[in-house]
Amino acid sequence: MQSLESHSFPKANSFDTTLVRSKIMGPNPLKLCEELLRDADIPRGASVCDLGSGTGITSALLAREYGFNTYAVDLWSDPVENRAFFDSLGISPETIHPVQADASQGLLFEHAFFDAVVSVDSYNYFGRDPRYLGERLLPYVKQGGMLYLSIPGMVHDCHDNLPDCLLKSWTPEQLDYMHDIAWWHAMIEPTPGVEIVSMRPMLCTAEAWSDWLVCDNEYAAGDRAAVDAGALDYLNTIAIELRKL
Repeated sequence: MQSLESHSFPKANSFDTTLVRSKIMGPNPLKLCEELLRDADIPRGASVCDLGSGTGITSALLAREYGFNTYAVDLWSDPVENRAFFDSLGISPETIHPVQADASQGLLFEHAFFDAVVSVDSYNYFGRDPRYLGERLLPYVKQGGMLYLSIPGMVHDCHDNLPDCLLKSWTPEQLDYMHDIAWWHAMIEPTPGVEIVSMRPMLCTAEAWSDWLVCDNEYAAGDRAAVDAGALDYLNTIAIELRKL
């Protein structure tokens, strides 16, 4: 059982702070990932898909700190650049594999290829299609395999009456990518072949946001107005753990 006093992130904090700030594209995904996997039972050497891996920083965490055979799957990132990044960290090319693929269209792997899927700050972009999980993701996970999702969310859905603080940084269309736990439960629960193990608000949301807002880039600067106005009273991060039946 996780508790508020357990907020130590030795794996996330093993990465150089300047490097992390240059790579992250939102609330610190390394800390989100470490909390997400805190009670996970995935053996070293397991084949793990980092779905929507972005710049590859979470993939590096999974390969270097957890010992997973990691597949960094992302549509927009250049696999050559990600390979150079992984090499710079001294991660063996035998244990980390950059793959360019559109997750919304399914994956370019054999069925039942992965022992687990991890997705940090990206599943909400393609997983809001009610057919996605069952038709385009589960087939690639082994029976009994686990899916760990960290999703930007809302404490309570408020799309019909969006607070002014949220609109200081984001449009209603951008906020439509965020929903609450009840919404995600209703989305996932009808999917055949999957068990919802848990859904919960993550404990490190405020800390992850703090790490992001000190970054020196235009996107972090753009988010500060909403957060300074109280956006985190309405936003959270949702941890979802699923098992393929």
